[in-house]
Amino acid sequence: MSVFQRLSMIFKSKANKALDSVEDPRETLDYSYQKQLELLQKVRRGVADVATSRKRVELQIQQLEQQSSKLENQSRAALGQGREDLAREALTRRSGLQSQIDGLRQQHEQLQGEEQKLTLAAQRLQAKVDSFRTRKETIKATYTAAQAQTQISEAFSGISEEMGDVGLAIQRAEDKTAEMQARAGAVDELLASGALDDVSGVQKDDIQAELDRMASTNGVELELERLKNELGQGSGSAAPQIEGGSTGTSSSGNQVQPYRQGEGA
Repeated sequence: MSVFQRLSMIFKSKANKALDSVEDPRETLDYSYQKQLELLQKVRRGVADVATSRKRVELQIQQLEQQSSKLENQSRAALGQGREDLAREALTRRSGLQSQIDGLRQQHEQLQGEEQKLTLAAQRLQAKVDSFRTRKETIKATYTAAQAQTQISEAFSGISEEMGDVGLAIQRAEDKTAEMQARAGAVDELLASGALDDVSGVQKDDIQAELDRMASTNGVELELERLKNELGQGSGSAAPQIEGGSTGTSSSGNQVQPYRQGEGA
């Protein structure tokens, strides 16, 4: 195989593949159906032309027959008047017309037979066109349904270009979110460990946080002690005094009265 033949084969195969990718079977079927309709129209036009020719021949035959009858009447009239020569001339012309009539009748029979053949062919072609139209619509409906099913399947499986782009966008968003979460967690750990300084002053290291907690606790204890002192329950308040010098009940049965700060000594 020569180089040019190989190049020609490669070009044809590439062109065939490109055409196959853009070909729509529904459009091809519609085009074929249109061509069949055009052929059917041509056959019908042929039938009409043959029928017109047949009718024209019939009219010519009628005209010649009328002329033949006229010549026959003229020949009889000539014989009635004793003009045999004139009658012979009329019959001679009538004989020529009869030859033309016979030829036209043969032509009429041929045209009539041709018309019948074309009419039968048109009927058969019409039946084929109707059958093709039904099959065409069935194939188109099946192809459309299969195409829709394929698109739906590709959409669900993520094979189609649109769904592929959406899937990539979702994946990128998830990756960025995970990266930001990891970075935020790392920064929090570094701030908590003291590896990074918090310029806002809000975050402190663990030692400072413990010192602040202890200072806050001491402040609470001091405030609590102050309140106790105000109520006479602090640690420096005097012990309760019992009248009569006894810690139990007195002989007279009086109960022990607690000593309150601020009363007379």
